[in-house]
Amino acid sequence: MILIGVSLLVLALDQFTKFLVVKSLVLNQSVPLFSDILCLTYTQNTGTAFGLLANLDLAIRIPFFIAITLVAGFIVYTYQRLIPAGRNLARVALGLIWGGAMGNFVDRIFNGRVIDFIDVGFHQCRFYVFNVADSCITIGLVFLLCEFFFLKPKVEKTV
Repeated sequence: MILIGVSLLVLALDQFTKFLVVKSLVLNQSVPLFSDILCLTYTQNTGTAFGLLANLDLAIRIPFFIAITLVAGFIVYTYQRLIPAGRNLARVALGLIWGGAMGNFVDRIFNGRVIDFIDVGFHQCRFYVFNVADSCITIGLVFLLCEFFFLKPKVEKTV
C-alpha cells in the first residue's frame, strides 16, 4: 500500500509541476529563483537521462521506452514482494522510483518527450535540467542504497 500511495503522489506532483511550467514559461525560458544557483528553465528532452538516445527515430524510441518501463515495473513489483514486513523505507524508495518512472513515461507517451525544468548550477557551470520525476527516482535509489548498506534487518530471537 505504501508503494502505491507514494507512486501516485509522485506521479501527481510530477505532472502538476510540469503542467504549471508549460502554462507559465515559454520553451527554453529561464527564470532565476535563487540567484543563479537555482532556475526554472523549461526544456524538453526526447532522450533518456542526460539526453542519451535523443536522436533515435520516434518509431524506435517510444517502443524502447515502453519496454524499459515494463521491465522496471516488473523489477519493482518483484522486489517489493521480497521486502520483509516493517522495511518501509524500501517500500517508500520503490514508490519514489516507480512514481518517477511513470511520470516520465506519461510524458513520453502523450508528448513524445519529457518536460524538464529544474536547473541547478553556478554561472556558466550548469548541471543537466531535470524534473520532479527524475528527482524522485534519484532519491528512491539513494534510499534503497541506504536501506541495503546501512539499515540492518531486525533479527527476532526465538526461545
